[in-house]
Amino acid sequence: QVQLAESGGGLVQTGGSLRLSCAASGRTFSTRTMGWFRQAPGKEREFVAAIGWSGSSTYYTDSVKGRFTISRENAKNTVYLQMNSLKPEDTAAYYCAATRSLAGQPPTIRNSYAYWGQGTQATVSS
Repeated sequence: QVQLAESGGGLVQTGGSLRLSCAASGRTFSTRTMGWFRQAPGKEREFVAAIGWSGSSTYYTDSVKGRFTISRENAKNTVYLQMNSLKPEDTAAYYCAATRSLAGQPPTIRNSYAYWGQGTQATVSS
């Protein structure tokens, strides 16, 4: 079992930055693909970014490319999402997710992830 805890959300103005963190429990963090998803009120949860086991492979949805950066520190069991040049449309609850150990499912698909955090709210004011 894996437990995930997000932090770092908050309220920023348009153009500002936030850095989200997700701390994971367990000893198999380095064998799991990690992802970030977001859900705005009244909308479906959508993929934002993902990172492979070693950190060498990263994936982004088109709307955040060039603005968001996902990274991980396996020694700390932590994954990060650096969000720059934030826009009001980035306002959402952001969720960290982990796949099963050594799983090979597509990293951009919600159903590929077995474990989810409780979410952290990011609000961008115009």
